[in-house]
Amino acid sequence: MDEERTPDEVPREDPERVCALLFDLVDHLDAMVAYWDRDQRCRFANQAYKAWFGRGRRELLGITLSELLGPLYALNLPHIEAAYRGERQVFERAIPRPGGNGVRHSLATYVPRIVDGRVEGIFVHVADVDMLKRLEQELKVARDEAERLATHDHLTGLPNRRLLEDRLAEAIRRAKRTGERVFALSVDVDDFKSTNDAYGHAAGDALLIEIASRIGSCVRDYDTVARFGGDEFFLLVRGVDLEGGIEALAERILEAVGRPWPIGEDVFRPTLSVGIAEYPRHGQGKEAVVLASDGAMYAAKRAGRNCFRMAVEAPAERR
Repeated sequence: MDEERTPDEVPREDPERVCALLFDLVDHLDAMVAYWDRDQRCRFANQAYKAWFGRGRRELLGITLSELLGPLYALNLPHIEAAYRGERQVFERAIPRPGGNGVRHSLATYVPRIVDGRVEGIFVHVADVDMLKRLEQELKVARDEAERLATHDHLTGLPNRRLLEDRLAEAIRRAKRTGERVFALSVDVDDFKSTNDAYGHAAGDALLIEIASRIGSCVRDYDTVARFGGDEFFLLVRGVDLEGGIEALAERILEAVGRPWPIGEDVFRPTLSVGIAEYPRHGQGKEAVVLASDGAMYAAKRAGRNCFRMAVEAPAERR
């Protein structure tokens, strides 16, 4: 077995060959690599700058960071100044492509070169993170869509029961602090099954979408119209500044939904049964309020439909 060589016996590479290899290496990196001296002038840059800024190594030598970056210089200046104070900087930046053809998203690293306690310049490494940004955006879109599907009705796009219950619980918590009034309205489309059977599911779905739109036109932006499935809707109405009060709102909804709706060659006039409950008058929690509004809705059906009824008493709290 050969004895270990001493440092003097280790073959040495030709310095010029090593330098050429290093230049070749950095020029093949898919990232910008450069060194800027204490005056912010370029002393070295790889060829990646050509693709990013339209200037290669020879064109960059001697120019300043300000001359290279142009409008980006002011945005990068806090990081540049910090690096020249001796602080390593890592940050993201969108860099316009040459010719104004969009931007490239980058992750920049500024590393101070400190000699005898003094910053003599900074090493710069800027990597392309476009692919990561696109992946982040795709993941965000996927998360948002998953959340939307989990919290909204697939047919009408309205909030579903899950989201409504969250909003109702928050409205009750707010009411406990502020004394704000909270109303719950259970809404059922009268004779919807007969209509659906007579005209088909496509017509029934179109009718539900139209009813959802008509109900939504009657409430304010911060109120909630939800669909519980089938022909069941639910409204969460907050505050006391309702025009004419909650009864007047119910009348407006019945009137809006009752406008003629063409189905094939026929004209249909949808009607609703609406039950109204108020927190804390008709229940001390979200489940109690929902039960109270449901009970009032069934009272409206017993009264002949196409009308609304107020809850008369709070049901027992569900355990």
